[in-house]
Amino acid sequence: MCAQSAPVALARESLTYYLKQGQLMDKPAELPAILGGQAGVFVSFKKAGQLRGCIGTFAPTTATIADEIIQNAVSAGTEDPRFWPIELDELAELEVSVDVLEAPEPINSITELNPKTYGVIVRSGRRSGLLLPDLEGVDTANEQVAIAMEKAGIRPDEEIDLYRFTVIRYK
Repeated sequence: MCAQSAPVALARESLTYYLKQGQLMDKPAELPAILGGQAGVFVSFKKAGQLRGCIGTFAPTTATIADEIIQNAVSAGTEDPRFWPIELDELAELEVSVDVLEAPEPINSITELNPKTYGVIVRSGRRSGLLLPDLEGVDTANEQVAIAMEKAGIRPDEEIDLYRFTVIRYK
């Protein structure tokens, strides 16, 4: 097994700490450069290839990427409403990925999307939905936008604003 990236190691450590201690861990004193700065972050857990939890932020809500990972790892593991909370004895079986989002940019047309390269944010009024790039089973921009709209509760006939973004994915 190859060494985990610093973001993935921190996500795994954060959820483990929370499940054992019942509280968020403190940010490590020594941070690699990739964990400094600010960005939106999504943390995903998979078990046997199936999604087990995924929660994130499309814009930074904390002081550092490390803080964002710590909070989102715990949320993805314990608060994703689609799944039962992850339990301590499952941790060894989980695959972890961390997506650090680049700033979204507005686009004028769905033709400016490529679901393998770009994630998408759709907005209509106060509702918004996000879909990460390069997801299994999402092969066209139309599928990507439709899924993001459904997540946001936006009907297909409603006007939307589109934004695209890239990620740095750590596994």
